[in-house]
Amino acid sequence: MKGSCACGAIEYEIDRIDMPVSHCHCHSCRKTHAAAFVTTAGVLREHFRWARGEDKLSNYESSPGKLRRFCSLCGCHLLAERTGASAVIVRMATLDEDPGVRAQYHIWAEHDVAWLQDDQLAVYPQWQPGR
Repeated sequence: MKGSCACGAIEYEIDRIDMPVSHCHCHSCRKTHAAAFVTTAGVLREHFRWARGEDKLSNYESSPGKLRRFCSLCGCHLLAERTGASAVIVRMATLDEDPGVRAQYHIWAEHDVAWLQDDQLAVYPQWQPGR
């Protein structure tokens, strides 16, 4: 599967999605994406590669050890990663095709804002049970 930023300067490829897809409501995701929540999925590093424009990447350390990687031209947030982690966290909205998987739950719902309407997915105050 291929993904890219809004302006097309950066492209990446993934072999598959390795972890459940979720909607993250944390304050940091909401602010960096300017959205009520962001849909993410874990991809093992060996299944992820930059295809073009890696030199256009910028990053922001939103919490200790967590880098949010975005395009320096259009500002599109492509992924987040922690140093030494086995997976990167891809922003599903940057995929250029349907991955064939759907979100399984919401996380960090305790950070929700009043204007966010509930839906039918399971909601957890922080991480889902068993995480």
